[in-house]
Amino acid sequence: MTDVDRAYADDRAHVFHSWSAQATLQPVVVTGGDGAWFTDGDGNRYLDFASQLVFLNMGHGHPRIVAAIQEQAAKLCTVAPTFANDARGEAARLITELTPDGLDHVFFTNGGAEANEHAVRMARLTTGRHKVLATYRSYHGATAGSIALTGDPRRWASEPAMPGVVHFFGPYTYRSAFSAPDDATECERALRHLDEVLTLEGPGTVAAIVLETVVGTNGILVPPDGYLAGVRELCDRYGILLICDEVMSGFGRCGEWFAFDRWGVTPDLVTFAKGVNSGYVPLGGVVVSTRVYQTFAERAYPGGLTYSGHPLACAAAVATIEAMREEGIVERVREIGEKVVGPRLADLAERHPSVGEVRGLGLFWAIELVRDRGTRQMLVPYNAAGPAAAPMAEIAAACKAGGVWPFTHFNRLHVVPPLVTSVDDLNRGIDVIDDALTIADRLVTSGG
Repeated sequence: MTDVDRAYADDRAHVFHSWSAQATLQPVVVTGGDGAWFTDGDGNRYLDFASQLVFLNMGHGHPRIVAAIQEQAAKLCTVAPTFANDARGEAARLITELTPDGLDHVFFTNGGAEANEHAVRMARLTTGRHKVLATYRSYHGATAGSIALTGDPRRWASEPAMPGVVHFFGPYTYRSAFSAPDDATECERALRHLDEVLTLEGPGTVAAIVLETVVGTNGILVPPDGYLAGVRELCDRYGILLICDEVMSGFGRCGEWFAFDRWGVTPDLVTFAKGVNSGYVPLGGVVVSTRVYQTFAERAYPGGLTYSGHPLACAAAVATIEAMREEGIVERVREIGEKVVGPRLADLAERHPSVGEVRGLGLFWAIELVRDRGTRQMLVPYNAAGPAAAPMAEIAAACKAGGVWPFTHFNRLHVVPPLVTSVDDLNRGIDVIDDALTIADRLVTSGG
């Protein structure tokens, strides 16, 4: 038995996979990766247009990050969170240098779900209120509290969930819940809706509003200009804390260090993970405002994690931030999003009748597929599974056959490659998607 065969056999015999029916799985054995590419056990190379799960911002095997982990391991592999160490302190300092003034402390977690859990706990304890508002089209994690915040169908199986969470509609002009004809009207009506929800729930009962600054898995929904500022104003008016979930959109993914920088809005709490160190060692956290910090200046914060601020993970974060600065990653991503990816995807939309809309920023894009552009009927139904989802599975298979590993969700293809992907490889990947979209075009109705 080869090493690859053994890896597959051990996986199928002993690994319980997330979000999966266990007996139906045939996972690909990954044996290596380099930059924007990874290799399977049969020697096939794939251009990673999913960044694994949208975390591999600096690509596979970045030498500076790998060396930082090795050097830290040789010095100090781990230490309890009650102690101070140089890797943890430096990571916290570098992260807070990237956030607006007044966001000066970091509570480290092991990932994004825990970060959102603790951000909500901090908000509730700071305000003395219990309700938290989050959007329907959102994903905030799969722990007990973060799955309650989540608005999409992944929440359903965990209900009844944590009490006090109220969902509302965020802006999504293409499928407007408010019958808005354009972004400006969508912004106005979405803010009016949120204000009404607050009125009906009792603003004095609401501790926080949690937003993915740019909604990720649920469609890469870029908020219209003015929306985040409007939410900030509502929070200030009612004494509510604003939590920006930057787990997916942060650390360069949108062409900014944090997506909220694009709109000049300062949240009270920022949650992060994924791109902070490209997932080389699990790490997440909450950047805490002065108001929240002062709540616990003389009063113990009732929460903690055994591996909070793990030295190996923090060393990887330090190396990642330093490499991103020296390589000009944020500026590069902003430029190629505007000059390469955006125009290429707009061209796909012009030529393929199955493309209802493309949208995004930086290297964070969605291609929304429809059967009819006029009615905007989704190519596959919302939350489709089994045979109903077959067209998207066929498109994904075509991408893989062309050497591109795609990210699909519901009726969308997401273009979310590593931030270090070359322009040639970006064009190569979009060419493969271009060919795969002919499958969707065959399903377009005569009215499309």
